[in-house]
Amino acid sequence: MRDGFPDYVDVDYTAGEEESAESYPDIEAKIQKGIEVVKTGLMEYENPAVMWTGGKDSTLTLYLVREVANELGYDMPPAVFIDHFQHFEDLHEFVEDWAARWDIEVIWARNEDIGDIVDSRDLEPGDDIEISELSDHNQRHVNEILEYEEDSFPFLLDTYVGNHLLKTVALNDSLEEHEIDGVISGVRWDEQEARADETFLSPRHNPDIYPPHDRVQPILQFDEADVWEAFWNFVVPETVSEFPDEGYVPQTFDDLPEGVDREDIPVSPKYFEGFRSLGSQVSTEKSDQVPAWKQDLEGTTERAGRAQDKEDLMERLRDLGYM
Repeated sequence: MRDGFPDYVDVDYTAGEEESAESYPDIEAKIQKGIEVVKTGLMEYENPAVMWTGGKDSTLTLYLVREVANELGYDMPPAVFIDHFQHFEDLHEFVEDWAARWDIEVIWARNEDIGDIVDSRDLEPGDDIEISELSDHNQRHVNEILEYEEDSFPFLLDTYVGNHLLKTVALNDSLEEHEIDGVISGVRWDEQEARADETFLSPRHNPDIYPPHDRVQPILQFDEADVWEAFWNFVVPETVSEFPDEGYVPQTFDDLPEGVDREDIPVSPKYFEGFRSLGSQVSTEKSDQVPAWKQDLEGTTERAGRAQDKEDLMERLRDLGYM
């Protein structure tokens, strides 16, 4: 054992240090690196899983994992979907639909204690939850780990306590329950400062904070525009038989090739509507009226439509086990 982590894993945790998106000159190089990282993830870990939010980054990651697993003859790992009870309704539909089409097992990671309180009291986002209502498990996180001193917290995803309980605790409990040792996630260097120093294989071995595991991060080297280039030139044409092979890019909400509907494409409808980030229905607004990939990706901030965009908060949450 190494810091509580299995010694069967032999990976280079420094791979990717001092690199950036510019270290990979074109989309082919970025995809090739992603494939290489995914291969390591499937070969080194006994119980890997893919984080899937239904968003563009995690769906691209899921696609890469599926392609590599098929190529190498590995079983497709399950996908972990953190259900924080405040998703856009059609995001659930998108995940369920494409999980069925791609034959993906989905682990629904939920903080059931919070969910039961919300259901029993018919709470709406923003309503207060008393700390004393929580299970001993959640109270320990609030009092001992977060050192939160108030008697209640708002049922909101984009707060320190809400995010930790609804996302991080739900994730860590699922990792422990399913004995997941490699978490394949779609984080990128350019998303936030808190992720800028990540490496392709990143250890999370402190058992006092989370179930020991590694993060496998195959699309660190992509920026937002790269993700959309990969979708319209590779993911969509290779998934939808009626879609042109030569990188057809929809220009408007309804601009699709003949015989193709939005439901045929593994891209959330929210991106067609103008959202660039899919945080929660409560706190995320569309960035523009045109599809996400047609917006000013270099001159504007990808997460500007989300209420939670505070680097110090993200850094604290990541220290506690969030993505």
